[in-house]
Amino acid sequence: MIMKRRQLCLKRKTEQSEVAQEEQKTICDLLLKKNKLFLDVLTRISLLKKIGDELGISDTTIGKWVRAYEKDGIDGLKSKTGKCGSGNPYSALYVKKNLTEVERLRLELAKKEVECERLKKVI
Repeated sequence: MIMKRRQLCLKRKTEQSEVAQEEQKTICDLLLKKNKLFLDVLTRISLLKKIGDELGISDTTIGKWVRAYEKDGIDGLKSKTGKCGSGNPYSALYVKKNLTEVERLRLELAKKEVECERLKKVI
């Protein structure tokens, strides 16, 4: 009877020891993964800073571009506000100070066309 109790006690300790070892292994694996991920992030940040310095663009902006590309591919890099490549082609003329005669006439014509369209809606 005492022998059986001792054997059961030893068996439980062995099982508990195996469980503890397995838990330690899992914790070590998680820590290794965490450290690797941390190093990957540091590498990525330093790379973005280096690229940003070379191009004169903030690393935050480059990071946003990278995340947008990773999420949506090339479509993620397209402007969602319509400021780039579409919109009013004469808007740049408003801020330009020294307009050529042709540019000034085009701008004047565009203003008149906009005014005509607005007046058509009123009537």
